[in-house]
Parts: sequence; structure tokens; C-alpha cells
Amino acid sequence: MNVALTGATGFLGLRLLRLLLERHGSLTLLTHAATGDVLGRVTRFLGVTGAPERLIAELPTRTRVVPTDLSRPRMGLSAARFGELADTFDAIWHSAGSINLEGDLASLRRVNVEGTRNVLELAAAGSRRPVIFHVSTAFVAGVRREGVVYEDELDDTHGFENAYERSKYEAETLVHAWSRTHRRPVVVLRPSILVTDLPPHAELPRHPLQVMDQLVGDALRATGLADTRRARADLPVARLVGRRYGHLNMMPVEEAARAMVRLADREPSARVDTYHVVHEHDVPVAAVTELMERLAPLRTRLVEKRPDDVSALEASMDFYPGITPYLSHLRRYDDTRVRTVLGAPRSLTRVDVDYLWSGLRPTCPAPPAVASAQARH
Repeated sequence: MNVALTGATGFLGLRLLRLLLERHGSLTLLTHAATGDVLGRVTRFLGVTGAPERLIAELPTRTRVVPTDLSRPRMGLSAARFGELADTFDAIWHSAGSINLEGDLASLRRVNVEGTRNVLELAAAGSRRPVIFHVSTAFVAGVRREGVVYEDELDDTHGFENAYERSKYEAETLVHAWSRTHRRPVVVLRPSILVTDLPPHAELPRHPLQVMDQLVGDALRATGLADTRRARADLPVARLVGRRYGHLNMMPVEEAARAMVRLADREPSARVDTYHVVHEHDVPVAAVTELMERLAPLRTRLVEKRPDDVSALEASMDFYPGITPYLSHLRRYDDTRVRTVLGAPRSLTRVDVDYLWSGLRPTCPAPPAVASAQARH
């Protein structure tokens, strides 16, 4: 089977690449032309994550790198080259995309929507009729913060928390329209927030919580509050809009990749099959705020609505849409279809504040728990 993968050097894509190489003899990597030394990056990732030496040694002969630009028609390739590729593949994994939660809609559409459109065009242009595995996100559910989100749901009734969510929703609607028009199967994989306890490393791509870590640090430095020598009682308090009993779903990226590849073993239907790739247990919002307190010299307090007297620190933190909107989430994701195919989840990974800390501060012991300001109000 000839398999292509986009986003091979990304946080999820690198894990998919390793698993796909365990199942297939070779792999074509449709990478962004500006990525640079793709095989070098993949080789270093495999080394850092303890891949077998045999797999690392075989990488140059089992992978083919094709520089592309997914945002451009025909992926920036000549008509002849595009046609040649279209006649090559039996399966296309589309994992590439921007996860910039503060990005503007136009730039996100270029990557997430037009990139998907051009992958679909590639799949339609050839003679082999490849199956498409499209990596979306559970957050196409938008601002709906309560209740159960089902795998077949896809609508924009509730709006979206940010432009990223909207762009991923629009990409999924393209997938459905393409499947109906061409009467071809597509497998849509919707992971929740992907995390890891693997220590940060120069050879590893950043993951979503590292962005949160940077945000908190930047906000403290910008407001002159980064001094770690304060007594706990003197630490600045950040009032964040959220629900004390809220919860978020966070999925270890390694488990997500394994589930996706196992789902790909199933013969797809003649339509769009959508799977929520989520953890069986949610993470309490309280764990997220405790993590923030471990990461930086501050205390957090959840409030029902934005205060009128917002401090400079609070304004700086609230500016970034990657944190505060999700502190009010209570919704859950139905994964009946995944359970039907793979069986009941058997995750041995407990995603809690210690797990999340390990993926952000590996060389530092966790500081003593900061008594949360919200517990005193």
C-alpha cells in the first residue's frame, strides 16, 4: 500500500509517522517546502523517543520527501508532478494544519481550509481512489460548553471560541461535501487537546500547553510581576473567568496516534466516518489552574464573569484565546463509534497535574502545592 502523510514533522504527525512505518513498507511525506531537513528532524525525533535503531537506519530508504505548499493550488506543484502524485497513493493521511489559537481567520483558512481542499483535490485527481484520513479536532463543537457532543454532529449554530475552531469546522464541511460529490469514503479523526509527559526537548515540536506556559510567563514579565522571591501571600492573583467544576478532555498524543492508526485498519464505509479520539476521563479545570500556579509566581481565582476592575496581569492573560474560554467548559464527547470499533478504553495513563507538569518542567521538581486563592473566597 502506498501511503502519504502531511504534517509529518508536527506534534501528532511525528507519532503517526512512526506508527505508519510499523505497518507499511514505505511512506511519502508531503511536507512544507520551507521545513528544511525533514529526514533529519524525523531521525532526531525517533532517537529522542527511543525508536528501534533498525527503524532509524531504514528511514532514508523507506520514506520519500516531497516538498509542497498545501495552501496553493496543486500544492504548489506543476500539473505533471501533481498528476504523478495523484496516481501514486492508496491512502492519504492529512495531519498538517495550524493550531494557532490567536491567529486571524484569513491566515488560518489558508492553511487549514485551503490545505484540506488541495489534499481532497489530490485524492480526486488520480486513478487509485485513495482513502483519506483527515485529522480534525473535537473543538469543531465550538462554544457549546455543556451537554454531550456526538460524533456525527457538525454545525455552526453555537459559533466558535476562536478562528482556529471555525477554520477546522470549515475544513470538515469541505470533507463532507467532497465525499458526497465523489461518493468516496473519508475517515475524520477528532482528537481532543493533545498532551504529553515527554520532557521538552530541542528536537521535539512544541505542544499546546507549552503555549500556555509561555503566555503566563510573558504576561508576568510584561506587567513586572515575574519576581519569584515573593512570599506566597504576596503573589499576584489572576481572576480568570471559568467554572470551578468545569472539565476539559486531554488526550496523550501517543495514545491518540495509536487509536487513529488502529481505526484506519477498519474498512471505511462509503461516506464520512467520524471518530472522537478522546480520553476516558476528563481533566478538572482546577488541575489546569493548579498547573498555572506551579508554572509561575501567581495565584488563580475562578470567577463567573470578567471583573470591571481588570488588572494589567489579568488583561494580559485574558487576551490570548487559548486559555480562558475553555475554563468554562462542562461538555463531554461521545465516543460510541470508537468504543464499538476498538472496544472499551484501557488507558493506563492518568492525565493529571503531575502528568502535565512532566511535559513542561522535566528537570524541576514540582513546587509545593499553592493554596488556591479560589479556595479562600
